[in-house]
Amino acid sequence: MDQTMSDGKLLTFVKELSLLLEQKPSEAVIFTKGKKLLENLIAVDDWLPEEFTKPHPQYYQQYLLYADPLDRFSVVSFVWGPGQKTPIHNHTVWGMVGQLRGQEKGTPYYRQANGEFKPGESCVSPPGHVDTVSPATHDIHVVENNMSDQTSISIHVYGGNIGRIHRSVFDPVTGAEKSFVSGYANSVIPNLWNPA
Repeated sequence: MDQTMSDGKLLTFVKELSLLLEQKPSEAVIFTKGKKLLENLIAVDDWLPEEFTKPHPQYYQQYLLYADPLDRFSVVSFVWGPGQKTPIHNHTVWGMVGQLRGQEKGTPYYRQANGEFKPGESCVSPPGHVDTVSPATHDIHVVENNMSDQTSISIHVYGGNIGRIHRSVFDPVTGAEKSFVSGYANSVIPNLWNPA
């Protein structure tokens, strides 16, 4: 990895998003100005430390890259092996999903009158694409690796510490809701001031 290319990109993103959130912007502003910041971060795939890119053979990995001490936001790398996907789930906070490597497919799910969930139209995200989720618009979906033969990685930014937030997964047939807290796969986070 070329250190002159990778040094400081995540730190720059964290600083810029922190300054934006200090202004207490509306969600619409976060999804325009914040989205542009995330697009800049994922424009070149040369900065994510290798230890936060490792897939697990059975299930996707969620690596914490940064958590704001005031719980305003968190930055997470999601690493998907071939065929891996989430259950139907929600977030309860705003989120931006930036595709760094490979491709992911996101499918919104909608509760029907009888309680079951039906899928909406899926969207495939290539590298550089940023998608959003929000309780104010639509917050329930499934995400999966769209590549059958390689790992896909996305950088997620949420309006809270997503690994500590009580969220829900849903049974598609019965609509039953089950609470969960995702946590993180890593026990240490990257040193933003000394990328290696």
